Amino acid sequence: MARFNTRRAKARPGTPVTTTGRALRTHQGGLGHERDARSELFLLAVANFVSQQTFYESGAARDDRFAKLVRELAVTDPGWTAGLLGWLRGEGNLRTASLVGAAEYVKARLDAGTADGPSNRQVVDSVLQRPDEPGELLAYWTVKYGRAVPKPVKRGVADAVRRLYTGKALLKYDTASRGYRFGDILNLVHAAPDPDKPWQGDLFRYALDRRHHPETAEPPASNRTLTAHRALMAVPVEERRALVTAPDGAERLAAAGMTWEALAGWLQGPMDKAAWEAVIPSMGTMALVRNLRNFDEAGVSDEVAARVAARIADPEEVRRSRQFPFRYLAAYQHAPSLRWAYPLERALGHSLANVPALPGRTLVLVDRSGSMWAPLSGRSELNRADAAALFGTALALRAADADLVEFGTGSRAVPFRRGESVLRILERFGSLGGTDTTEAVRRHYRGHDRVLIVTDEQYTRHRHGGPTEQVPADIPVYTWNLAGYRPGHGPSGSGNRHTFGGLSDAAFRMVPLVEAGRNADWPWAA
Repeated sequence: MARFNTRRAKARPGTPVTTTGRALRTHQGGLGHERDARSELFLLAVANFVSQQTFYESGAARDDRFAKLVRELAVTDPGWTAGLLGWLRGEGNLRTASLVGAAEYVKARLDAGTADGPSNRQVVDSVLQRPDEPGELLAYWTVKYGRAVPKPVKRGVADAVRRLYTGKALLKYDTASRGYRFGDILNLVHAAPDPDKPWQGDLFRYALDRRHHPETAEPPASNRTLTAHRALMAVPVEERRALVTAPDGAERLAAAGMTWEALAGWLQGPMDKAAWEAVIPSMGTMALVRNLRNFDEAGVSDEVAARVAARIADPEEVRRSRQFPFRYLAAYQHAPSLRWAYPLERALGHSLANVPALPGRTLVLVDRSGSMWAPLSGRSELNRADAAALFGTALALRAADADLVEFGTGSRAVPFRRGESVLRILERFGSLGGTDTTEAVRRHYRGHDRVLIVTDEQYTRHRHGGPTEQVPADIPVYTWNLAGYRPGHGPSGSGNRHTFGGLSDAAFRMVPLVEAGRNADWPWAA
């Protein structure tokens, strides 16, 4: 007779972000919960734009905490840390944090004299995914640790250079504004051409000549992009605008690798309607999204705008661009013309493909307190409050039966209708002051099957305890952390209490796994 493995002994799935049981205080004075080192690093990494100030933490303090955690885990848990860094730059699409993390990973392991786990060379190579990133990593290393670059860093960079350097990359990223030019990097890491790419030797020699002898550097005749670009640059300034407006102008710009950023300088004049319409066909999807306002101000025709809209809304283009959903919200907020609203709505929907259709009744709580209104980064006009509203709204719209609530000092329901535009619903959210998460849960929880809270977790102390304590123990509570501060507002990792993190929709994949009785692992190990 079975004594333990009975139907009543149902498995309780876990999630990887776990708390230690040690009590802390949130930045608002509520009872906080310490997370283990791996969980703290993960949540900080997926929410961290390096060197960026947040409401409660300076950029320097966050960077120091991030580097300290990476260095600790690089020695004590190198396999996990290497997996995190590779995932951050890949599926996580967080560039700077992964580059900084890789440098700190190598430094800690060299200082400790350890060779366990993935090699330092492999980790460096894994985070370099764009042609300008070898220079970024080397610049970080030399500023932080001096000009003596260790062999594992050089070899990892050399591996990446062989993968990434092309004629188009040279034109786009090998510019005078860079501290490390392509030629500098080739000299430093002694990168030999890839034997499977016979053209790469000529390209490397040209990159060296551009750096050291620019007045005599000649592009290799075998590289059509570089030779076309040289020919374009030789066109007299007074003839350039006529070239752009010619029937084959767009094709010539594309063949020469002319980017929209470089076109204005080449024309030595404004980016007018004709200039934009010539370069639009060769622009990437996210470059299109970022320039919608410029298109309108230049008076781009409806015919060209329709082609731009079709590309923005194409699901394959959205998938390939690998942009966070909030990028489309930012574009919607800053593009003046309504002709972009529908394609941006569709693109946003495609970018939220991981949001599950949750059964039963769901309570979605969105943090709109003061600390959430800091910008996501120094270059972003979007804040965590709007990112939280975006994700919470997407959850509510996809769920079978949901109550959507915004909270701060007080709280209120946000009305919506099934099938309604996400972007229109977002206009109903406001700013609600403090962070009384506990009271919001107490007021709005009414026997729901699950609770999801999108927040920075820095709640105000409440006489009834923490937010997750207000929900029966057999009801799952999912916290989605958008800031990565050290203390959490509740326990996590087991017992129907789970914390996810980040600025993409990838975390939602874990909810159906947990509710199906399966453990949800780290994204790179799942």
